[in-house]
Amino acid sequence: MNSSRLSPAALADHVGQEIGTSSWITIDQPRVDTFADCTEDRQWIHVDVERAAKESPYRGTVAHGFLTLALLAPTAFDVLLSRVDARQAVNYGLEKVRFVAPVRTGKRVRNHVKVAAVEVKDGGRVLLTTENTFEIEGEDKPALVAVSLAMLMA
Repeated sequence: MNSSRLSPAALADHVGQEIGTSSWITIDQPRVDTFADCTEDRQWIHVDVERAAKESPYRGTVAHGFLTLALLAPTAFDVLLSRVDARQAVNYGLEKVRFVAPVRTGKRVRNHVKVAAVEVKDGGRVLLTTENTFEIEGEDKPALVAVSLAMLMA
């Protein structure tokens, strides 16, 4: 894909192609703890550093799968809004989510965004379906793979 900004409808020419990769995001313990507080999911595998170091198969705490999933919107929009000339983009839903590998606290993740489908709607709207693969720095397996939908307004 070239560096010029595309109209939302022009994304149809890029179905099946990766359109970009987001910036790295560090999954540190304060982020995990804040997410645990917000969601009331305080399982020891996420928040008890000492116990996780001794008892966890990962030898430390790991991020909640839904924490990584929550990063889908900002990372996908980071990629899309830098390449697509849209007035507005809103989350429209998820088709499929698979948590493939745990994200150990302290690791960095980034989202590889691929155009899966483009459906032009009335009123200058475009329903964009993307495949999102969250890479874990230095790991072979991704953290998660998700198919998401966003409504773009031209």
